[in-house]
Amino acid sequence: MNGSPNESHAQILAFLIELRRRFLTYFFVVAVVFLVLLLFANQLYTFLALPLLKHLPQGHLIATQIMAPFLVPFKLAFIAALLVTVPFFLYQLWAFMAPALYHHERRLLWILIFVSTLLFYSGMAFAYWVIFPLLFHFFVQTVPHGVVLSPDMTQYLDLTMQLLFVFGGLFEIPIAMMLLIWSGVMTRQRFVKMRPYAIVGAFIVGMLLAPPDVLSQTLLAIPIWLLYEGGIVLSRFLPVRRV
Repeated sequence: MNGSPNESHAQILAFLIELRRRFLTYFFVVAVVFLVLLLFANQLYTFLALPLLKHLPQGHLIATQIMAPFLVPFKLAFIAALLVTVPFFLYQLWAFMAPALYHHERRLLWILIFVSTLLFYSGMAFAYWVIFPLLFHFFVQTVPHGVVLSPDMTQYLDLTMQLLFVFGGLFEIPIAMMLLIWSGVMTRQRFVKMRPYAIVGAFIVGMLLAPPDVLSQTLLAIPIWLLYEGGIVLSRFLPVRRV
């Protein structure tokens, strides 16, 4: 027999209270990390700007708005706090969902969360240490004679954050593939057959995001292709789904 309406309402209420508690815990942790990072906001921005500063003849960015020197590092500190606390957020999500999952599903979800977090951070590191130097070197070298490149610090933050999140997302390709296979939307054999299209797609992404030279485009395309291959390899270890 189904539970009474009162029991159903009590379960829903308990569900919402637990969800609220976990969100409040997460926001508290974000606030604490943000306050700590705020003390180093200017140093964080300098670190973020280093890949461009190394190539600028004048060695500095500019601020076109009077509040920008304060607001831009403030914004960066908040974004950094969100990024630093991603593992804690995912853990809260896993702990919230775990009671409703089977043991093998909890184990799989935990592994996916760990690997996806690692891949996301790896993608951002790849963007900062590999793509940024190539990209900014190319932009500085192509400045016409008589033009002084003086990027605005606000625009630089927006551009770099977009690129960091794009590459963080690209590195989630193996996780997306595994979830598609696990859910039954795609099969491993189908991904194997789509390998040639994936390689072409990787080089198209390289053409769009990297400077227009073969070396830079290849340096971006090869990791994307390897991530696709990694998704195929990792899918071998997916447990059989139980309906």
